Amino acid sequence: MTAPVTRRSVMTLYSDPSSIYSHKVRIVLFEKDITVEIEDVDPDNKPDDLMHLNPYNTVPTLVDRDLVLYDSRVVAEYLDERFPHPPLMPVDPVSRARSRLALYRIEKDWYDLLPIIEGGDAKKADAARNALRDSLIDSAEVFALKPFFLSDEYSLVDATVAPMLWRLNHYGVELPSKATAVTKYAKRLFDREGFQLSLTESEREMR
Repeated sequence: MTAPVTRRSVMTLYSDPSSIYSHKVRIVLFEKDITVEIEDVDPDNKPDDLMHLNPYNTVPTLVDRDLVLYDSRVVAEYLDERFPHPPLMPVDPVSRARSRLALYRIEKDWYDLLPIIEGGDAKKADAARNALRDSLIDSAEVFALKPFFLSDEYSLVDATVAPMLWRLNHYGVELPSKATAVTKYAKRLFDREGFQLSLTESEREMR
């Protein structure tokens, strides 16, 4: 049984300062200029109250009064619906479904490679690193089509891609000149005020 949540006047985000999943949620918060208390969590020394709030004891975890949410996609979509301006998901169901499918593919095709890259097996890490680089190169035309990811407007898809692209140097992934569309897209995202405000000190040190 989940323990009762202490009523809070301001939302609280439990966030790992280095985690790509926490970073994604922080980007959404700052893009929408949402008032929130961010509590940095050491993944090796998590606070006791986090375990009471979230049965999986994971971050990001968002507390909004009596509501507790975890899983970065669930949290990001909740924030977009709870604070609808500016919208980060399309209004019509078909476009919304396409955005959700894009988010699913980004996590399966790109995000799932990241734990392997950061793992202890050098051979598997190199293979995952090459797979990520090659996939981004193959997707360069997609990045070139619109100012944002398949859209004229910034969306949750961009908020998901941005923290991964920011970490490419950290992961040891170098993009060649034929992926210029990807690097230009990345710069557009990195230059946004919301993105700059979302960065923690440890994330700034990744580049």
